[in-house]
Amino acid sequence: MKISARAERIEPFYVMEVAKAAAAMAREVAHTDAPMIFLNIGEPDFTAPPLVQEAAIKAIHDGATQYTQATGLEPLRERISGWYAKRFGVNVPARRIVVTAGASAALQLACLALIEGGDEILMPDPSYPCNRHFVSAAEGTAVLIPTTAQERFQLSADKVAAAWGLKTRGVLLASPSNPTGTSIHPDELRRIHNVVNQHGGITLIDEIYLGLSHDSAFGQTALAIDDQVISINSFSKYFNMTGWRLGWMVVPDALVPVVERLAQNLFICPSTVSQYAALACFEPDSIAEYERRRAEFKARRDFFIPALNAMGLNVPVMPDGAFYAWADCAQACEKLGVNGSWDFAHEVMKRAHVAVTPGRDFGTADTQRFIRFSTANSMAQLDTAAQRLRTLLA
Repeated sequence: MKISARAERIEPFYVMEVAKAAAAMAREVAHTDAPMIFLNIGEPDFTAPPLVQEAAIKAIHDGATQYTQATGLEPLRERISGWYAKRFGVNVPARRIVVTAGASAALQLACLALIEGGDEILMPDPSYPCNRHFVSAAEGTAVLIPTTAQERFQLSADKVAAAWGLKTRGVLLASPSNPTGTSIHPDELRRIHNVVNQHGGITLIDEIYLGLSHDSAFGQTALAIDDQVISINSFSKYFNMTGWRLGWMVVPDALVPVVERLAQNLFICPSTVSQYAALACFEPDSIAEYERRRAEFKARRDFFIPALNAMGLNVPVMPDGAFYAWADCAQACEKLGVNGSWDFAHEVMKRAHVAVTPGRDFGTADTQRFIRFSTANSMAQLDTAAQRLRTLLA
């Protein structure tokens, strides 16, 4: 069977490959005194809060399970609009909001709507690997631009201007970012958008961790810049609905019918039950619970990252959002006599029973010396993981 060149270009998602290895080893050590601790997957350990679960049950009970319009339930779009107004003080009309089958569907729709074959999209290195594959699936090319800790591992307007070429179509950014948990300062983001506008390009920004910002200087939506920014968001991270596969995108008015047409053909509509459940995300009791959980994520960050630094797994930039630690493991690799973060991750998995993610997925700019830890786990598990790592590296 001949496989398409498009499919062949898509590299394995090594995060999931490591996860499979960790799961296999976890079965072997499940009944020992040191079962596997998973700090590798970027998924909240919290599930949807009570009101959201009850709303899903009610939708099923009431038979509210048939197709919705391709852009999503109008009441849900209105509630998302209200969240932007209340949380960020930004007016985002519901008509510009398209509910999607997860943020992944939103990224696919945006790329298919805007990228021609041969177009280049500028992205930071490191960055979330699937984002560049969405570009590739639309016959475009992701151009990874190396970033540094001094730049918070984010692109700058100067770098965007310097890298812009004849084939450049725009930028795909993430703030806060996976794997680093760092955000772009709003002033710098405006400068980047100005450069993009000068070239007639597109500014596409992944904001799925925006609700989990811990610093008011960074926790602002790019939609405050103007109505030409395209923002991707999700109910997975802040709203703790990973498996419900529900997200949304905010697009300029002119793009709404284009995205709707694509969504009709590719997805028909997002999950109806998930949409009715998500209406309850914005109830006061649910928001209060989400904010309590956000504070817990911050407490975990404030405990775990100093612990990593103290044992030589240096995190060069304190994350201002999400639930990740992007740690330099070069010193630790020397101690263990291994070569790079891929081997280090497997050594830690075998000897400390802690699953972590090597930097291989996230780019090529020195990523072999970095490990991504997910702190989306309980404080007790993080404490135990820190003790095991400390013992291993002592």
